[in-house]
Amino acid sequence: MKQLLMGNEAFAHAALEAGVNVVAGYPGTPSSEVVETVAKLHGQGVAQDVHVEWSTNEKAALEMLAGASYCGARVLYTCKQVGLNVASDALMSLNYVGVRGGCVLFVADDPGPISSQTEQDTRRFGSFAKVPVLDPCSPDQGVAMMKAAFELSERYDTPVIVRPTTRICHASTFFEVQEETHGRPLPADGFQKDPKWVIFPKRAYEAHGEIIRRLARMAWDFDFDPTFSQFNQVFESGGAADASSAPTVGIVAGGVSVAYAREALGLIERAAAAAGVPVPRYRFMAVGTPYPFPAETAAAFAAGLTDVIVFEELDSVLEEEMLKLAGARGLNLRVQGKLTGSANDRGENSAENIAGRLGRFFDRTSGTDGVAGLVDRAIAGGNGLAYDGPLPARPPVLCAGCPHRGSFYAAKRALGKRPAVLTGDIGCYTLGNAQPLDAVDTCLCMGAGLTMAQGFAVAEPGKKAVAFIGDSTFFASGMTGVANAVYNGHDVTFAILDNATTAMTGGQPHPGTGVTLMGEKRRPIVIEEVLKGLGIECITFANPHSLEGATEAARQAIDFEGPSAVIFCAPCIQLKKPAASVAIDADICTGCKKCITSIGCPGIGFDEARRGPASRERGQAFVDGSLCDGCGLCVQVCPFDAIANPNEAPVDLPLYGRVLEDEMNDFQQTEINGEPDETAGEALGQAEGLGFGGVAVARCIVRSDDPTGPIDGLPVSAPEGGCHD
Repeated sequence: MKQLLMGNEAFAHAALEAGVNVVAGYPGTPSSEVVETVAKLHGQGVAQDVHVEWSTNEKAALEMLAGASYCGARVLYTCKQVGLNVASDALMSLNYVGVRGGCVLFVADDPGPISSQTEQDTRRFGSFAKVPVLDPCSPDQGVAMMKAAFELSERYDTPVIVRPTTRICHASTFFEVQEETHGRPLPADGFQKDPKWVIFPKRAYEAHGEIIRRLARMAWDFDFDPTFSQFNQVFESGGAADASSAPTVGIVAGGVSVAYAREALGLIERAAAAAGVPVPRYRFMAVGTPYPFPAETAAAFAAGLTDVIVFEELDSVLEEEMLKLAGARGLNLRVQGKLTGSANDRGENSAENIAGRLGRFFDRTSGTDGVAGLVDRAIAGGNGLAYDGPLPARPPVLCAGCPHRGSFYAAKRALGKRPAVLTGDIGCYTLGNAQPLDAVDTCLCMGAGLTMAQGFAVAEPGKKAVAFIGDSTFFASGMTGVANAVYNGHDVTFAILDNATTAMTGGQPHPGTGVTLMGEKRRPIVIEEVLKGLGIECITFANPHSLEGATEAARQAIDFEGPSAVIFCAPCIQLKKPAASVAIDADICTGCKKCITSIGCPGIGFDEARRGPASRERGQAFVDGSLCDGCGLCVQVCPFDAIANPNEAPVDLPLYGRVLEDEMNDFQQTEINGEPDETAGEALGQAEGLGFGGVAVARCIVRSDDPTGPIDGLPVSAPEGGCHD
């Protein structure tokens, strides 16, 4: 049947139709929808005989899939480009050991970058790891590559990378999909013990030679095997309609830049035809298998050419391959691209940008005159809406009602004028770096905030180091940093922002929610228990929408000498219904802007033209009811009580740990004030504003003999003054 699908959805269907048995990854834009689509189809009964999961992090996902592949299962791994960094240790060794069932790594690159820390090019990673890479130019080609990748993997016992970029992942078109899919039957003999699965140095030395030899065979396949050579197309065009002379100029493109370049050529040819200006005849090569490079196809393409221009995202991978080819084969070929300034050196390409560069390339190399000018006029005057002025800045901000806003504000209030450094991490809360919160001084990579804070504590002991990390990131890569702090006795405070979801990438579950993609619900992993098990001696809790309580909880943790933690608990606004909007009393508002300059909520604006008895000529703040979530933080910030909140005031959480009496579900957020089968977001959303149910336990949870038991008889050794006494 035919369906309109996003690229990532289509790639999921392709893997299922290829008989994939196990799918795993870690959420990351622009790759997340692949796993989510498999999970949805499995839940609907469409995808059968498949296991799908969000793993704790990318490394865990790839290692789990490696084990399944050794049993003969076809496996699919998904991540974004920086996620492959986390899994790189496993990947480097896995290629040496080899696989049994087809092992495909779907790694989505993010030129721009649109939502990433880096613009790294996974094609480089493929050549570094000596793993073949397929680079689709469209969702349609990506579907074909996904299926072919499993065949290539099993033909050579190697992992295979399929590397789409953001525009390929998120473009939509119609696809024919199967009404039902089944995982491929696993081999009856299952996992077979063999010394090759153990990566001793001698075996690695032998495997290195095997890798080099199979890469040469794969390059031959990419040149001549129809299954793979279809991804490397060469054609000629341009010139007069009856032109028979061979071209002297060529264009090489890879990935989505193939589509951009072909669209650009169409624009050039239409503009030239309308003006009666000839376009030189050219040869075009679309490279879909950048590594190992299809050298024979490229050599045939280059025959007779004097000049070639290369368009690709992100690095000069194809350009360098063409330069190597010209040098190795003695070709009189000038290669232009990123290295010569003839193509974008970073970010995304576009049809318009490539058209302009091609116009100048044709004029420079083919003796044409005026093609570049034609292109410039066609682009500038195509719609009459050209604008050369600066665009207004629109920086991203935390959502109105986001609990992270209160967490940052409370932590800074708790610090007061104390010298401090505030380390951040990867997630929505990275936006805490913006004014007026100004609460994130560093952000490097997932989990780094916890360990970087320890470096600051060592180098500048006169400053208090506070590290912010989200609940999903805590499980993905934060626990090692906690262990390091305890082991080495670093004086740091971990501020854990627990909003019950992986919010930045679309609200996926994580180990702290107890919900899996297979529909199973089990006891969540409890952050406070993990902290206790790792040796944290002071753990406090706070509802970030309750300003005084959150400030006190942060102060208790920050004042503690040694590793400590404050857990801010409130659901992401996407997990709950918004409360009624707050309102500003125009008769009381003084126009002081404290509500704006303190917390920077986008739900509050300021109108210079408004007048009131207290504000006079200063203007007044106003609430955008379409944005306000009713969290009430601004009500507590206003020094003149000018903001009224029709909702119940948020109830403070106990400063220290609390657990549910059910031993199997203590502090299980899927059961707080709700039923056991509720999602984490539903239950935590109900709990918001009402406090969290459960039984109060020790003042300092790690000093209790049994922090998960009922309160009766529970010994408490912490003094009344709190964690820091």
